[in-house]
Amino acid sequence: QVQLVESGGDSVQVGGSLRLSCAFSGAIDSETYMAWFRQAPGKEREGVATITGNGRTIYIPSVKGRFTIAKDNAKNTLYLQMNSLKPEDTGMYYCAAGLSSAEIDYWGQGTQVTVSS
Repeated sequence: QVQLVESGGDSVQVGGSLRLSCAFSGAIDSETYMAWFRQAPGKEREGVATITGNGRTIYIPSVKGRFTIAKDNAKNTLYLQMNSLKPEDTGMYYCAAGLSSAEIDYWGQGTQVTVSS
């Protein structure tokens, strides 16, 4: 059984940094597609950053250059380093895993990020 457990969410000031972690267990290996999604109040969930089995990373334009996704297979942990945070980065952040962006099979419970000015 796959488990994804996020941590690291917090309240920070504009321009601050946070590192989110997602500890994973079960049928996830180095080839598994993984991603970070977020959902702001009143908005749909959106994919923020993804990492494919061969290590390719993809970001949405609004976070490119500020966020970095990384996966440590030895520690079974997915990370999201977030720098230069903006109020629009506020939301619940979810770790996800699956075969591809169109086939997400597993979700974590989420960790809250709040950025205030």
